Amino acid sequence: MIFDRLKRFSIVLEGAERDGPAAFSPGQAVSGRVVLELAAAARLRASRSAGSSTAYTQSYSDQVEFLSHRDTLMAPPDNGEATVLQAGRHEFPFTFQLPEALATSFEGKHGSVRYWVKAKLHRPWSTVKKAKKEFTVIEPIDINTPALLAPQAGAKEKLARAWYCNRGQVSVTAKIDRKGYTPGEVIPIFAEIDNCTSRAVVPKAAIIQTQTFIARGTKKQKKSVVTSITGDPVPAGKREVWHGRALKIPPVGPSILQCRIIQVEYSLKVCVDIPGTSKLLLELPLVIGTIPLHPFGSRTSSVSSQYSVNLDWLSTIPEQLEAPPEYSAVVSSPEAEQSLAPPCRSELGDILEGPFFAYIQEFRFRPPPLYSEVDPNPASEHIRPRCMTC
Repeated sequence: MIFDRLKRFSIVLEGAERDGPAAFSPGQAVSGRVVLELAAAARLRASRSAGSSTAYTQSYSDQVEFLSHRDTLMAPPDNGEATVLQAGRHEFPFTFQLPEALATSFEGKHGSVRYWVKAKLHRPWSTVKKAKKEFTVIEPIDINTPALLAPQAGAKEKLARAWYCNRGQVSVTAKIDRKGYTPGEVIPIFAEIDNCTSRAVVPKAAIIQTQTFIARGTKKQKKSVVTSITGDPVPAGKREVWHGRALKIPPVGPSILQCRIIQVEYSLKVCVDIPGTSKLLLELPLVIGTIPLHPFGSRTSSVSSQYSVNLDWLSTIPEQLEAPPEYSAVVSSPEAEQSLAPPCRSELGDILEGPFFAYIQEFRFRPPPLYSEVDPNPASEHIRPRCMTC
């Protein structure tokens, strides 16, 4: 019996950590091997691998399957006889291509996005032996696009009322420099809070994650606070200004926007707690990406996307300026000057019949005097200074 002699039946993916899942991008090839270790020889007819059976599921039992790939890793002989595997370790390699459009792996309260490879070992009239290995897919989201580099701004105002009495108005305006960010970045918030009420108000800012699950026309959402900051209270009749108040993005999953039944969205909310009435809320959209901001702007720039600039030379600039070099150190000899003259036609032969060549003759004028700290032509004391208004 093969199951009695089976010591190990597992899946190993290339690029996987020791105890963690392997990570891939859409369009990449997933490669690995099924490991079968036997304590003694066994007769085996076939072994199959169902690669990356992938689905989105959630509490309303709706799902979207993006990939279902099946390989036969060990086919039986054409004559129908069984294959005998000797004792020891046997490996069966496999590979398959991921589609170009895949959502990022995700685990939510009401649903998930999961990817895995499953191998099955069959025995007639018996249970199926299974091995399963999960892997992670990360959809690349480049924030260096015009839509995600555009500034986001908004304004809101609210009339504070209590027991049908008008207590004044509270208004807030806020702006961030762009829409797209990556985890670990700091969002500088520029805001103005005007408190025209008779009581102090408290401004706050937070990053909100919204998970949306859609199944058969039914929608369910779960909102959670990723991180937040609280500003100083704004006294009655005063104004508070945030000159780039920093809000750091913690490690969070990227946005999921292209899935039909699961979406993960982010927003920056600036709110003002008003005593005795509801909060004043201002929401600015955010997209959490995976490709960080290029140091010189958009990755689509024709210059920054093709060349990298090395700034190491800045460290070699001396702190104090040096005197200019001697003229003799930079001026070539008369022989060298002569060699810089345009060649005559007899030396070129038929070269002048081709494209036009430009020749630059250097140091054609008399050399300047040697550098000196003393003025060689000092002003005479008998010369009356010239009036600048004449």
